[in-house]
Amino acid sequence: MTTLGHGPATTGVRRPGDGPGFDLGPDHGLARWAVVDCWNITRRILTHYQRRPAAIVWQLGFPILSLLLYGYVFGSAMKVPGGGDYRDFLMPGMFAMTMAMGFMNTAVAVVTDASKGVVDRFRSMPMAPSAFASGRGAADLVVAAAELTILAVTALLIGWRADGGVLGALGAFGLLLLLRFSLVWVGVWLGMLVPTPEAAGGLYAVAFPLTMISSTFVSPSLMPDWLGFVAAWNPISSTATATRELFGNPVAGGGTWVEENAPLMAVVWPLAITLVFLPSAVRRFRRLSR
Repeated sequence: MTTLGHGPATTGVRRPGDGPGFDLGPDHGLARWAVVDCWNITRRILTHYQRRPAAIVWQLGFPILSLLLYGYVFGSAMKVPGGGDYRDFLMPGMFAMTMAMGFMNTAVAVVTDASKGVVDRFRSMPMAPSAFASGRGAADLVVAAAELTILAVTALLIGWRADGGVLGALGAFGLLLLLRFSLVWVGVWLGMLVPTPEAAGGLYAVAFPLTMISSTFVSPSLMPDWLGFVAAWNPISSTATATRELFGNPVAGGGTWVEENAPLMAVVWPLAITLVFLPSAVRRFRRLSR
């Protein structure tokens, strides 16, 4: 496994557990400590994926199957309010659902590391407290970009097209990765909260309805009023609707404020989630060492 951390003698920065007489050093030393440790954690995770590429293929199995199932089996029977091809409506929703469901992979990976004693080893090292969460977030974002690329290629092969131009497509992919980035911290927090990998796997029972009660597959306007309200205010719906607009695909807006301002909410929701769960994940990691 990659060696993490570096002693105070090489950085001039006091580590947890150093004697009271040790010089703390400049603030930029602490920042460098955090960045280097974050990179080491990121490299460790990506090395595992490099050695086990089947892990990414496995993670993509369900969304690709769902894409083909809904696109071909149910696509001819589904109607988009306002008109348009259902397959073009579906693809951005599938992208958003894949990015959202990724937080469960994060939770399972974190609790698996904890069950194998890897987290305990990190806690025993002179490592920046934020590095475990930030390294996991950076690595998962790289993996999410790879997943999104594979999904987009699959969608293109079955006939989906982004008619909103290059800048619109780049903006849409940026919003999708922003959603994934924010939910990484939910996954890290949950992974340090649940006791076993089996318990983390059970959280899929909660995550799956969360992604389904959204505008991923159908417009909230086609749902019962109370369910449509919940679906419209789901952060996944905001990202799905905003990316449909940017991709130039059919948009089935229901006329509510949150749907009319989907691009704004596609930024606000992830920022709010990050502000809540990133500090919570770091605090949870610190609390484990007490």
